[in-house]
Amino acid sequence: MVKDLFERIKSDKGPLGKWADKAEGYYVFPKLEGPISNRMMFNGKPVVTWSINDYLGLANHPEVLKVDGESAAVDGMAYPMGARMMSGHTKYHEQLERECAEFVGKEASYLVNFGYQGMVSAIDALVSKDDIIVYDMDTHACIIDGVRLHAGKRFVYRHNDIESCEKNLKRATKMAEKTGGGILLVSEGVFGMRGEQGRLREIVALKEKYNFRLLVDDAHGFGTLGEGGRGTGYEQGVQDGIDVYFATFAKSMAGIGAFFAGDKDVVQYLQYNMRSQMFAKSLPMPMVKGALKRLDMIRTMPELKDKLWEITGALQSGLRDAGFDLGTTQTCITPVYLKGDIPEAMAMVHDLRENHGVFCSIVVYPVIPRGMIILRLIPTARHTIEDVNETIKAFTAIREKLENGTYKKIAEAIMTA
Repeated sequence: MVKDLFERIKSDKGPLGKWADKAEGYYVFPKLEGPISNRMMFNGKPVVTWSINDYLGLANHPEVLKVDGESAAVDGMAYPMGARMMSGHTKYHEQLERECAEFVGKEASYLVNFGYQGMVSAIDALVSKDDIIVYDMDTHACIIDGVRLHAGKRFVYRHNDIESCEKNLKRATKMAEKTGGGILLVSEGVFGMRGEQGRLREIVALKEKYNFRLLVDDAHGFGTLGEGGRGTGYEQGVQDGIDVYFATFAKSMAGIGAFFAGDKDVVQYLQYNMRSQMFAKSLPMPMVKGALKRLDMIRTMPELKDKLWEITGALQSGLRDAGFDLGTTQTCITPVYLKGDIPEAMAMVHDLRENHGVFCSIVVYPVIPRGMIILRLIPTARHTIEDVNETIKAFTAIREKLENGTYKKIAEAIMTA
């Protein structure tokens, strides 16, 4: 007897899905309204907003809005129609690729329409069944999904643990000697949940002992770290040791799209072999012209990055002085670690948003271990010291309620209602 495919789905909605009836529309899939900024509207009330990845405050910058609007009026959102290889290629796509490559110090770059699908497809294109992948266990879901497509062997190392990384490189080397393949090592420049930089300097140093190529996802490092915002490779002085560099426009550039950069022959190979781009519509012209403007502003307005780090320093030092655990973040990403279960977290976040006017992302199991809560804050160049002070005051108040059991009692009442 063949089971109904949907039988399992109806009975097991998954670790997050089981909370959908109580959480949807507020804790998950919340609706922030108004112009993207440090303060927006949520549930009919103004809130200080710490969950928008608009690091440099470009989303609603007047110069950006002007270029976006003019391109939309002239080109529309449909142009160019078709995939890049067929009919979706323009001189502006080429210009953006040249400027991205020059900015990150690589020979060439290839523009992709979405970062997530681009990373999945790039990993699939770069390795064959005889090749071996070695990757950090805390890499982003797009990397994990790309690795899942791999028909060959893969080895995962403990997060940012160079001893574990080398151990798995040794295993990969022995395996590659048998298969006749090569090795691709994948890390992130900045790990988006913890805010830690990947240990790129130590990984690049391992090239002296092992023959592998390095792919780095620098979604959160591009625009925020290194000379002029050129990324984590520049921050650590090892950009030349990164063989394939990836950055998205969805963070510091406040847009859509991404690019891969590296040696010309490698980039050309990706152009002709990445299925997600060969068979998908090209990035619309307003996104391309808008990205050109945003990149120019990153190059010519260093005060944006300076302001971002001024706010980051005030937020992180203030939270630490107030006794909060921020883990080992070395970047703008500011995770605040607390202890509690999912119902307690929901009660706490409701209080934070409704009574203190602070909106930030909440991270719970299964993204992190049971019994842990992360309130994840993303500072931007639009935030103010007033925002910082209000937030630290609010966090101090909710921590007291979490520790004295107030939220546990509220959660129990809600769950039994």
